[in-house]
Amino acid sequence: MRAQITPFLLFNNEAEAAANYYVSIFKGKLLEVTRYPEHTPMPAGTVLTATFEILGMTMTALNWGQEAKYLETISFAIEPDTQEEVDYYWNALTADGGQEGPCSWLKDKYGVSWQVAPEILSRLMKDPDPKKSAAVMQAMMKMKKIIIKDIQAAYDNA
Repeated sequence: MRAQITPFLLFNNEAEAAANYYVSIFKGKLLEVTRYPEHTPMPAGTVLTATFEILGMTMTALNWGQEAKYLETISFAIEPDTQEEVDYYWNALTADGGQEGPCSWLKDKYGVSWQVAPEILSRLMKDPDPKKSAAVMQAMMKMKKIIIKDIQAAYDNA
């Protein structure tokens, strides 16, 4: 059996634009665009789905003709290695109407939730020394975009 999970992102009529947006940010590729046929809920020829790949993950954007309401209860997490990568993803995903949130969370211009949390954050928070892990947690709680040098300083000074 070959099982696979493919996230579907719902859009009113922006599926292809959203797919291209994510492909441009993550240097991915648009794999396929399908269109509604005649006698369906959307006008014939309207984009039905845009399937794309980013960072090795296949996702599908679907036009369903209604406003999509995304919740923070589901998000996509990115673990950059460097501050430059954190800055790149954070700035790209909050541009054009995206919203910064606390502790590495943000919403992009479509309302999709993301976490831009560098790998070092998770690693330092798992330190067996409770003073060090607590110091990292406290530093993170004061941030929106994660600043690696500040996380490292909190760890080193604990």
